[in-house]
Amino acid sequence: NTVVWMVLVPVLALGLGLIYAVVVDRTRGEAISKGLIFLPMAISMVASSIIWKFVYEYRDVQFNQIGLLNQVLVWLGLDPYQFLLNPPLNTIFLIVVMIWIQTGFAMTVLSAAIKAIPDDIIEAARLDGVTGMGMFRYVTVPSIRPAILVVWVTITMTTLKAFDIVRTMTGGNFETSVVANEFY
Repeated sequence: NTVVWMVLVPVLALGLGLIYAVVVDRTRGEAISKGLIFLPMAISMVASSIIWKFVYEYRDVQFNQIGLLNQVLVWLGLDPYQFLLNPPLNTIFLIVVMIWIQTGFAMTVLSAAIKAIPDDIIEAARLDGVTGMGMFRYVTVPSIRPAILVVWVTITMTTLKAFDIVRTMTGGNFETSVVANEFY
């Protein structure tokens, strides 16, 4: 499980943060949009876990659902699902919580790095005819490579400490335990 966490969380949080930083950069309402994405980073992992535990909450079919995702499933005419009890997908649902928390961090650091790209480089690329995806691939990503590395390492180190999420949501049961939980 720890290996799955170590692969998925940094890749997805970094990717989502980068996409969001590029898409929202220099748009109307940028500060509010970025603030909302960064907000999960401002609360503890335990609080985030409790929030997501309510999102994943399961009740039998005969009862009203209080979990957001299960209520959506019921509205779609499907049966509620036990998100935290059924391996191996339950580990993925726990990983979603960490990605939700870390995407804001990635977006903030990468957005600052994108804004720090010198205008000379961007202007030279435009004069050379680089646009859209070419600008992203050949100018933005190489220019922010050090920031990408910092974000990758930081998120990877944080992921190794995923104890809070696992302990709060499943107690390490149902095949969700990670190395930090085993140490405990």
